This record gives sequence, structure tokens and C-alpha cells, in this order.
Amino acid sequence: MEILELRSLTFEDLSVGMRETLVKQVQSSDVIGFAEVSGDRNPIHLSEHFAARTPFKSRIAHGLYTASLISAVLGTRLPGPGAIYLSQTLKFLAPVYIGDKVSVTVEVKELIERGHRALLSCLCQVEGTDVLTGEALVKVPSRGEQPG
Repeated sequence: MEILELRSLTFEDLSVGMRETLVKQVQSSDVIGFAEVSGDRNPIHLSEHFAARTPFKSRIAHGLYTASLISAVLGTRLPGPGAIYLSQTLKFLAPVYIGDKVSVTVEVKELIERGHRALLSCLCQVEGTDVLTGEALVKVPSRGEQPG
């Protein structure tokens, strides 16, 4: 995975249209690890034999694994450390297969002064095809609230 350097932005640093992108190639070990952590051992994610008999024809990543890559962007770059997830909508549009390179883009859609909140559009794509869309609402520290 392209490792994103930590960047802490305050509410005052944000502007509508700011965006950040992360690219991650999905590995079999990622999917196995996510199954262990989440408890979701659906064989469509873990068994090539089982998955071959489905419409997907091959193992696919968990939808929430793909969504978790959005969290990586929120927690490291936009807005970064100190941001608090308040809500997330998700629409799963297409499968993500082992070996796919997922491009995750988060963009500031709206800034809400009251409570220092940011509404962010979230898009995950594989080779230019949308696989997941949604919106996240996060509380962003203001300059006076930044930790140490």
C-alpha cells in the first residue's frame, strides 16, 4: 500500500474541493486478515473453489474491507489525526478482486461551522470503474483543539 504520511489538518485548514487519494493493491493476506479481525468467514472471500461457483467466478474482497480504506485516508491525511468519524454511507457498485488496485479518493464536499464538521464524498475505483461510493461526516479539530 502506498503509505500516506500523517498530516493533521484543522477545520480552519479545510476548504471545499480539497481531496486526497490512496492506492492499494488488494492482497490475499489482506482479505484473510480482514476475515480474522471481522469474523466474516464467508467462503466467497476465502475459498477459490466456492467462489468459482458464484457469479463472481473468483474470490472477492469484503465490501467493508474496501470501505476501510476510506478510513485510512480520513485518519491519516484528510483531515488526518484527531478527526472523529460520525457517520458513513456506502453504496457497493462492483466487486473488488484479489490483485485489484483500489484507488480511494476523499473530497471535502461541505464544511459545517457548527461543531466543526466536514462532509466528505468518498469514491473507490478499480481501473476507472466505480466500485464503492458514499459520504462521510467527520468532526474535525479546530486550531484550539489540536492535541499536543
